[in-house]
Amino acid sequence: MTPFAITQGDPAGIGPETIAKAFRDAPSELRGFFAVGDLATLRRAAHCIARPGEPELPVALITDPAEAWAVPPRCLPVLQLPGLPGPQPFGQVRAEAGRAAADCVVWAARAALRGEIAGLVTAPLHKEALHLAGVHYPGHTELLQAEAAAHRGVALADMPVRMMLASDELRTVLVSIHVSLRAALEAVTCENVLQTLQITHAALQRSLGRAPRIAVAGLNPHAGEGGLFGREEIEHIAPAVAAARAQGLHVTGPLAPDTVFMRARHTSARQGEFDVVLAMYHDQGLIPVKYLGVDKGVNVTLGLPLVRTSPDHGTAFDIAGQGVADASSLIEAVRMARELA
Repeated sequence: MTPFAITQGDPAGIGPETIAKAFRDAPSELRGFFAVGDLATLRRAAHCIARPGEPELPVALITDPAEAWAVPPRCLPVLQLPGLPGPQPFGQVRAEAGRAAADCVVWAARAALRGEIAGLVTAPLHKEALHLAGVHYPGHTELLQAEAAAHRGVALADMPVRMMLASDELRTVLVSIHVSLRAALEAVTCENVLQTLQITHAALQRSLGRAPRIAVAGLNPHAGEGGLFGREEIEHIAPAVAAARAQGLHVTGPLAPDTVFMRARHTSARQGEFDVVLAMYHDQGLIPVKYLGVDKGVNVTLGLPLVRTSPDHGTAFDIAGQGVADASSLIEAVRMARELA
């Protein structure tokens, strides 16, 4: 049984302490998982979450991923990467912290691509710290895309990936990710929308065991209202939907973006009309999922030749080190990684 890695994230944020909480509070879910990072940083995290009258979570050093299976429940196994800095000051944006976070992701991505681990769960990193460290990628998704392309020996454009944010109530996939709103509008082309539909269909067909029902959100209010509020739906989105249908995909749209997420939402009272909503840009798709509960959301990268999930929150520098961070989203990311693998 191949183990899974959890990258420590930015050591100045809440990533390490959510990892420690997950190993303490959900030991059955974390069987076969280990943390990649700095041993002293993870031990500091275990100390941060210690509860009065209870023993502190033990943190064990491992030297090989396979050793994670031998670590007893409620013990955090850590694979120490060489060259990582020790614990960083909480809540501070630092190049050293950004470099440490990136190094952990790169190691885990390469291990997954070589088949040494079954997948990776990434604790949050800080984009400004990445930039200070000289990492020329705005986030996890782009960094993993570059690693996968290099591993396959193909150009970056030949390794298209997309971000999906998923919870038990709603899934959304984005046409564009970490770009300005102006650049996101320019990315709404027939080619990009069709490629996103193809990636979404392939990924969800594997996980659902059937063709997913995909709703496509419009870009403009009321999906353009027949061209009154913009022509992107007519000139780009609708042709992509038609092309996807011609390929046998179960696609509906473009639909009014102010109601499509409600129609797709799955609750105990009603089944959603769709399995996933294709959103035209970052905030259009992520706000609905995050509003329903950040503790339930999981970030999944689609299109990669590896399994990668992540909690749906950031580094939360304002509460780092206080032991109050919620590990629920990380635990959900662990569950989804296991399901996808």
